[in-house]
Amino acid sequence: MPELNVNIDKVGTGFASFLSPPGPEVIRFTVGQPDFDTPLKIVESAKASLDRGETAYTRTQGSPELCQAVSDHLKLHEIEINPDDIVVAPGCKQAVLYAMMATLDPGDEVLLLAPAWPSYDGMLKLIGAVPVHVSVKRDDYHPDFAALEAAITPNTKAIMLNSPNNPTGAVYRPEEVERLVELAVKHDLWIIDDMIYATLVWADYGYTSPTKFPGGKERTLTIGGWSKGWAMTGWRLGWIGCSTEVASAVKKINASAATHVATFLMPAAITALSLTEETEMMATSFEQRRDAVYQLLDELPGITLPKPEGAFYALCDITATGMTDIEFANRALEEAKVQLIPGSLMEGGEGFVRISYATSMENIEEGVRRLRTWLNSL
Repeated sequence: MPELNVNIDKVGTGFASFLSPPGPEVIRFTVGQPDFDTPLKIVESAKASLDRGETAYTRTQGSPELCQAVSDHLKLHEIEINPDDIVVAPGCKQAVLYAMMATLDPGDEVLLLAPAWPSYDGMLKLIGAVPVHVSVKRDDYHPDFAALEAAITPNTKAIMLNSPNNPTGAVYRPEEVERLVELAVKHDLWIIDDMIYATLVWADYGYTSPTKFPGGKERTLTIGGWSKGWAMTGWRLGWIGCSTEVASAVKKINASAATHVATFLMPAAITALSLTEETEMMATSFEQRRDAVYQLLDELPGITLPKPEGAFYALCDITATGMTDIEFANRALEEAKVQLIPGSLMEGGEGFVRISYATSMENIEEGVRRLRTWLNSL
């Protein structure tokens, strides 16, 4: 028999082993998915598009109206990208993969601020690139610039940003993003900026784009999507915006890989970007849950964490419990009936557990109560 791609065995399965739905008696703190329904106006827009028969092939990068809507949305974050240089892809994850395929060759090294969302590692290994995990500062999960500088070699080609961050909940300060751009300019690196959580920021400063700083615009690939801020995870819609040269490469990749996203979803995606009341309601709800989960977790014995600044994750240091993160997660599931993610599933995440507070306030309060009862009994 012929052999498989040699890179396949290098690719891990991420959080899969801890995402299997448990019994109904278990509180799940694992799934990074808004617990809201997709706003009705978006759903109705997709239905209307189907009723109009909009089911044929269309432009590879997305309709001109959709790319314009994305460009207009990015201006709200002070990002200027020509609509012709925007490509809509089947999900933000696919857009990240396209960015890597367009800019990296086998053997190229990419800096990941660790612990990083495990799909980045898997994607890089799949295309033959080399992930280099550089630990963030343990007290606040912000970049360690000395460690980043020390990790750069002649093979370093790019740095991956994700702020607000999954799994840490950190939001990088504007001056930190500026320093990251300076680092990229100094070493001539691409910046792949995953802004999927940009609408979910609880810090007193917002998401900051690398394109704002000198030398940042031409080397940054800006990636985002509709999944998190608009409760559209299953719609599989994401975008990538970049220089004309890079966008041309991404269009070729998308044309070969997916042709384009579903035609009848494009008007719905435009509708989504026009909404404010619905998205602000969801963001406000998540901020309230952040406040509750931080206060409750901070009181637990053996657990420490900085206050989450964005997205809907809290990364907890559990080393003081004397357990490994795998042991902690397994015992929490078995003994407290609470499901969470052990950090060692991500390189640099040893000794941490990730909690997603994208669940109801009732689940948050009950889940932490169970953890408190369990930890106090040890």
